[in-house]
Amino acid sequence: MIDPSSFANAALRGGFTIVHLAFAAEPLADALGREAIAQTGIVGRKFHLLIRSGLSDRELSVTLYHEILEAMTVACFDPPASVTEFNEGDFERAGYEALTNGVPHRRKT
Repeated sequence: MIDPSSFANAALRGGFTIVHLAFAAEPLADALGREAIAQTGIVGRKFHLLIRSGLSDRELSVTLYHEILEAMTVACFDPPASVTEFNEGDFERAGYEALTNGVPHRRKT
């Protein structure tokens, strides 16, 4: 398990910052009331992440990648074309590819 405080005020590419990372013992839900693994609040270029506790290291790594990539895409004025059409499955797939290959995901067209 990672130490969430190690992510406090972590600077990311593009001028983004992870301000806060926390783990939730209770179930999380998305804006539509569906079960969620994580929630990310975005204020400007600052991210506040809440992730369900109890994930394996692999699931946690993929979830962090997914949430940060998705938040950057939403918060960016002009995101790269390779991510503008991503859906939830694409963000998750990108997380698994990055974990396996160590390289950014490029959507095949």
